[in-house]
Amino acid sequence: MQKIIEALDEKRAQARLGGGEKRIATQHAKGKLTARERIEVLLDPGSFEEYDMFVTHRATEFGIDETIIPGDGVVTGWGTINGRQVYVFSQDFTVFGGSLSETHAQKICKIMDLAVQNGAPVIGLNDSGGARIQEGVASLGGYAEVFWRNVQASGAVPQISVIMGPCAGGAVYSPAMTDFIYMVKDTSYMFVTGPDVVKTVTNEIVTQEELGGASTHTKISSVADAAFENDIETLLEVRRLFDFLPLSANEKPPVVAVNDRIDRGETSLDTIIPDSANKPYDMREVILKIADEGDFLELQKDHAGNILTGFIRLNGSTVGVVANQPLVLAGCLDINSSKKAARFIRFCDCFNIPILTLVDVPGFLPGVAQEYGGIIKHGAKLLFAYAEATVPKVTVITRKAYGGAYDVMASKHIRADVNYAWPSAEIAVMGAKGAVEILYRSELSDKDKIARRTKDYEDRFANPFVAAERGFIDDVIMPHGTRRRVVRAFETLKKKKASVPAKKHDNIPL
Repeated sequence: MQKIIEALDEKRAQARLGGGEKRIATQHAKGKLTARERIEVLLDPGSFEEYDMFVTHRATEFGIDETIIPGDGVVTGWGTINGRQVYVFSQDFTVFGGSLSETHAQKICKIMDLAVQNGAPVIGLNDSGGARIQEGVASLGGYAEVFWRNVQASGAVPQISVIMGPCAGGAVYSPAMTDFIYMVKDTSYMFVTGPDVVKTVTNEIVTQEELGGASTHTKISSVADAAFENDIETLLEVRRLFDFLPLSANEKPPVVAVNDRIDRGETSLDTIIPDSANKPYDMREVILKIADEGDFLELQKDHAGNILTGFIRLNGSTVGVVANQPLVLAGCLDINSSKKAARFIRFCDCFNIPILTLVDVPGFLPGVAQEYGGIIKHGAKLLFAYAEATVPKVTVITRKAYGGAYDVMASKHIRADVNYAWPSAEIAVMGAKGAVEILYRSELSDKDKIARRTKDYEDRFANPFVAAERGFIDDVIMPHGTRRRVVRAFETLKKKKASVPAKKHDNIPL
């Protein structure tokens, strides 16, 4: 028996070495952790239970049968993050460059099936050269099997992708269908076709980093939600994100103990709105002062800065935040901000996360580029996402809420549950200046008369009380009491039940 145990230990040691000491050293020289080291950082110590450690590929073409390495380039299993279950796969670049084979894919599919069956999230640590060329269509079939499971798991359990090396060709579509993508600066990249193919086909000369690096995907394409300096920081941030999320669509978000009073007042909010309607302020400051212990996990921070999205806690419970940012484009809604916020809202609705909306929006961004780019359809995505969401929704209008953008930003009319406004709120079809220029076009030459008309319009509409008179605003609240009112509003909505018409699924304007 002792010899059998020793043989097992030897086999395990061989599997843990992956591609061998030399390739591990090369991985470390690039500033990257190995597949197993990444799992150790991500999961609670000693919690990882590995599956399929001894699986090997079955290919025989092109001499690949001469190299058989246990695990076949991916480490799979489950463990815990702060005591809560999660399934993990971590691709091993030291084994065939982390390339995906038929058996490699089967290992990933197994833990994805278990995650859906058992109601736990899936985290994929991607570091792969793509499909294993020696296996041809078998590896392509493996990718498609993973893709299909991404779709089945969508909305059932949270899926998080971490890009920690190359991710090219068909490999990018699995992360693209997951809920969140984190990248590592300088060592990870994603693209459908690499720089060499781009040069051949379009004659464009571009580096891997320029084409698909972390900066490109966090700032320009919005493919990634965030990027961090190295493997360890990235994995610790994944742990932080995980702590905000429920394990599945059948569970409520986690509740944590916090040392922050519900009735904590923030008198600085009483003066945060500038005297001039044209002066900006930082909406992020409002979020931080409402949130438990000033903790705000912001997503897609470097993309579409005119809207803020992310998670906070209120009285220990996870809440998703969507907020116009006056510091960028005056907080206007445009194509990018509409898509960014719509996707975040739909995630929250999938996983029972209440939504807090902070509104200061002068309207949709005008311009030929926006119209040609399809602002009508992209703006409709945001409207659609808010209107279909059945989770608790609380809205606070801090300053401007003009035109159709007022309707879109979780207004009472598209079934927000509780709508508050600060005394500084202006709810109208448009700003006073623009309205007067349309209503009194014949008087534009008389500056004094126009000034009086503008003052009359401001007195009538540049306040929240007309909307409050009609019941579109539930109350006009003092800014310093926003935290207390919002927390209490969400407490009353904890048992909210909403029904929707019978249907197979909706048809959001993609």
